[in-house]
Amino acid sequence: MGITSAIVLFAVVWFMTFFIVLPLRMTTQEEAGDVVPGTHKSAPADAQVARKARITTYFALPIWAVLTFVILSGWVSVRDLDWFGRMDPVEVTATQ
Repeated sequence: MGITSAIVLFAVVWFMTFFIVLPLRMTTQEEAGDVVPGTHKSAPADAQVARKARITTYFALPIWAVLTFVILSGWVSVRDLDWFGRMDPVEVTATQ
């Protein structure tokens, strides 16, 4: 895995985690009792995006580290994910 692949993997993990964290503990404008004219009642009253981005980073880093370790260790390879047998078989060469 190159540095670019590691960065892309982190970005994917971070955004997937962010979309899970984003709706947690959200208070809508209707629940807060202060609906701003021109907005929907279910819009967040206080989104706290910076706080949720920090929480996302705290969760995404260990997830990314585990995934990176599994990929670099070779426990899972692309051939393991070839469920339909479309890749050529691995040629094993005998050493003398």
